[in-house]
Amino acid sequence: MRTDSSPGTLPAREHLPAGDAGTPVLDVVIPVYNEEKDLQPCVLRLHEHLKRTFPYAFRITIADNASTDTTPLVSRRLEAEIPEVRAFRLEQKGRGRALRTVWSASDAPVLAYMDVDLSTDLNALLPLVAPLISGHSDLAIGSRLARSSRVVRGPKREFISRAYNLILRGSLQARFSDAQCGFKAIRRDVAQVLLPLVEDTGWFFDTEMLVIAERAGLRIHEVPVDWVDDPDSTVHIVRTATEDLKGVWRVGKALAGGSLPLDRITRPFGDDPRDRDIQDVPKGLARQLVGFCVVGGLSTLFYLVLYSAFRQFGGSQTANALALLVSAVANTAANRRLTFGVRGRGGAVRHQAQGLVVFGIGLALTSGSLAALNAASSDPAHSTELAVLIAANLAATVLRFLLFRAWVFPDRGEDRDRSTVVATHTPSAPASATRQLPQQPAPLPQRPTAARYATTTPYSPPSPYDTTYDTTYDTTYDKTYDKTYDTTEFRAGEAAEQRSWKDATMRLDPVRPTDTDPRNS
Repeated sequence: MRTDSSPGTLPAREHLPAGDAGTPVLDVVIPVYNEEKDLQPCVLRLHEHLKRTFPYAFRITIADNASTDTTPLVSRRLEAEIPEVRAFRLEQKGRGRALRTVWSASDAPVLAYMDVDLSTDLNALLPLVAPLISGHSDLAIGSRLARSSRVVRGPKREFISRAYNLILRGSLQARFSDAQCGFKAIRRDVAQVLLPLVEDTGWFFDTEMLVIAERAGLRIHEVPVDWVDDPDSTVHIVRTATEDLKGVWRVGKALAGGSLPLDRITRPFGDDPRDRDIQDVPKGLARQLVGFCVVGGLSTLFYLVLYSAFRQFGGSQTANALALLVSAVANTAANRRLTFGVRGRGGAVRHQAQGLVVFGIGLALTSGSLAALNAASSDPAHSTELAVLIAANLAATVLRFLLFRAWVFPDRGEDRDRSTVVATHTPSAPASATRQLPQQPAPLPQRPTAARYATTTPYSPPSPYDTTYDTTYDTTYDKTYDKTYDTTEFRAGEAAEQRSWKDATMRLDPVRPTDTDPRNS
């Protein structure tokens, strides 16, 4: 399936509407594990800053990742004392797991998170979420590697951070500057569609989310931050780096194999309503050109090796024709998948047939060049033949790209006429909970999401923030429930043990192309 020409399943971005009084616009999640000393100062400082500077209603959610110290008690005490604070307990570790669980259940239209050590200056929080509120961007990240950022940390962490981001740029073609900074935000409507595609539950969660979002064409806003390293950080650098490299390999393999349904999280062209009627906007020219050059360079080397091998057993014309035929088939297949993003077997035979026509044009150019060389010299040197063929292939390459882009793999409306597929994520419900939670309260009025255009209703997890509950909850957990502070405990560990997010089913529901077009809603 094309990943750069199908109409977006997300509607165009718009400024978030003003909500009812008391409904939070921003939900800041603080993932913690055994942070009994730093948690209270962090929450108090963050709450004071938001009260003083943030112009909208907000919420601070403490996501406890199976802490074994007194962190749960501190969380409950803060929830009881501060109205804007909520405590959320998971029985299994993993920062990514905590963020995914809380973000999926939150009713706030803008979701953010930051590390408990507050290494990032809080003055960057409003610039971080402002582009999401205004509708300008889909995600926002703090960057410690921007030119105007001011960072205080040791040389070891500086080297690891920069080396990791260089690996991302080289292997996954990432263009964002800082994947590991614990200071990020995302729009809720984007998170609902993006999070089911993210498999990691640990520290690689951020990177995987950003890479998928960037490949799908979502807009990522970067904010330079002032950042001071926490010398008491409990992050295990070697183990985290190893897991990150495994994640890079897994995501790179998925992107190369086309197993990620990036079409379902693309945006339509134009945020201005006057621009939304524009059709057939060329996309990805720079990326296609780079990919075509890489494939073309490798194909040329492959062709020269084949020509030299075939030349040992026949004349120059025969060797040229055979080498060009084999390399043309390989070149068309490589460009089909890597350059123009065409997945699956549909249309493969037609594309190869059109590629053979392009091959015929290239054969005419190279054969004509050899004929001209033989006419000029009765016994040309082998090096001269190669030089002439290289020049002829360069000319044929330029023509091949133009024909591929305009004729073989055109970016036009014919792809939109085919049925698209919208994936609906249906995670398993928790195996057991401390209490049965009621339905999620009425959320802030939202613009339509991708689920509006699907034929089925997606899974909507219950809100963990409603302190009212059904009295028919499981009494086996009543003994561990602290009646002093009313908080919601979520036994996500058991649910993840039986069926993790990674193993959740992706139900594919075919819909009509017009159903995914916000103009037809």
